[in-house]
Amino acid sequence: MIKSGGIFDLEAKDAHLSNLKDQISDPSLWDNNQKTTSLMKEISMCEKDIDLRKSLSEKASDIKVMFEFLNDGQIDEKEFSEELEPFAKLIKEFELKLILNSKNDSKDAIISIHPGAGGTESQDWAQMLYRMYSMWTESKGFKFNIIDFQVGDEAGIKDCTIEIVGDYAYGLLQSEIGIHRLVRISPFDSNSRRHTSFASVSIYPSIDESVEIEINPKELRIDTFRSSGAGGQHVNKTDSAIRITHMPTGTVTQCQTQRSQHKNKEQALKVLKSKLYQLEIEKQAESKKILEGEKKDIAWGNQIRSYVFHPYSMIKDHRTKFEVGNVKAVMDGNIDDFMYSYLLDKMEKNK
Repeated sequence: MIKSGGIFDLEAKDAHLSNLKDQISDPSLWDNNQKTTSLMKEISMCEKDIDLRKSLSEKASDIKVMFEFLNDGQIDEKEFSEELEPFAKLIKEFELKLILNSKNDSKDAIISIHPGAGGTESQDWAQMLYRMYSMWTESKGFKFNIIDFQVGDEAGIKDCTIEIVGDYAYGLLQSEIGIHRLVRISPFDSNSRRHTSFASVSIYPSIDESVEIEINPKELRIDTFRSSGAGGQHVNKTDSAIRITHMPTGTVTQCQTQRSQHKNKEQALKVLKSKLYQLEIEKQAESKKILEGEKKDIAWGNQIRSYVFHPYSMIKDHRTKFEVGNVKAVMDGNIDDFMYSYLLDKMEKNK
C-alpha cells in the first residue's frame, strides 16, 4: 500500500494549499488583478495535484486487494488487468508531474510554426502540424488562442503563432521544439511523386506581468499593415495588423487577428516578451551546457521527428527512437506518448 510521506506527502500539500487560500482571502490582494489570477491558477493546480495523489493512493490499495483476490482464485487475470489499466494511467500522470518541476513548466505555451523551403508542399505540412496541435489542445481541455495566422498562396499557411492555455502546457510541448519532416505522395503533384517537406516548431513559455522583462521602447520598430486573409466581410479594411521588431536581437513578432490595432499591439508585445524571456533562459542554460542537445536538434535540416506516409506508415522521434505506425492517430492529436518518451529521456540525461 502507498502511504503518505515523501512524494505522497499529502499533509505538506494540504498545508501549502491552505496557505495559498489564506493569501487569496486577503482583500488587498484583489487590487492586483495579475497577482490574483496567478494565485488562483496556483490554487487550482495544487488542488488537482492533491486529488491525483489521493486517487493514486486509493487505487494502489484497491490493486493490493485485487491481487489477493487473484491469488485466491476469486477473479481471473483478465479482471485484474482491467483494474491495472487505469492505475497505470494514474502512475504515468503522476510521473509527468514529478518530471515537470522546472520554473516554467507549469506555464501556458506560445507555439510558432514556420514552413521550410518548398512553397506549397511545406506550407501544407505546416497547416497539418497546426491541426495536430489544435486537436491535441482540444483533447486536453486546453484553450487555443490564435495570435497570428498567415494563409499560404495556394494551400496551407505561411506562418502562424498560437497561445495554448492549460496546466503544464509549456512543459509538455517542449518535446515539439525543432524540425518536423514529412515524407508522402504529394497531393499537389500531378505525377504522384514522393516529396519531403520540413516545418519548424518553436515553443515559448507564455509570461505574464509577474515576470519582469525590460524592453526599451527606443529599441523597437513598430510597423502597421493591412491584415491578410482569404477575403470576405470579416477582412479588416484598415492597417490594424502590427509587426514589432526588437532591433538588438532581431526578434520579430506580429499579430493581425484582432480588429483593434491596440489589441494586436498588446498581443505582439506579449509574444515578444515571451521570446526574449526564452532567449535569456537559453543563454543561462547554454553556459551550463544544459541545452546543448536541443540546440543541435533545432538547427535547420536536423529533424527531431519524421512522419512517413509513403512507402510505409511510421512516425519516429529521432531523439528517443520512439516510433508508432498509426499515422492517422498522431495527426489527429494523439502525441502524448511522444511527449512522455521525450521527457523521460530528458530526465535520464540530466541525472
